[in-house]
Amino acid sequence: MANQSSDYHRGEMDIHEQVQTYAFVMALTKWGSLATAAGILFLVLWFCTPAGFVGALAAAVVMIGLGVIFLRDRGETH
Repeated sequence: MANQSSDYHRGEMDIHEQVQTYAFVMALTKWGSLATAAGILFLVLWFCTPAGFVGALAAAVVMIGLGVIFLRDRGETH
């Protein structure tokens, strides 16, 4: 049983598509989380505090701006 022949050879498979899919899912998770957090912040401030629509919108825009600055890709660092 331990010596079965197989077509599989470790390390020889092209994983380019899997790497791209992983990077896409991670980016979607990162930016989707920022959008969700900004949306929740906006709705909570609008409906649950006296900040009102304009205050909630300003806070959400600031959060999105800071999120974009801190979450953007900075390129390869070697």
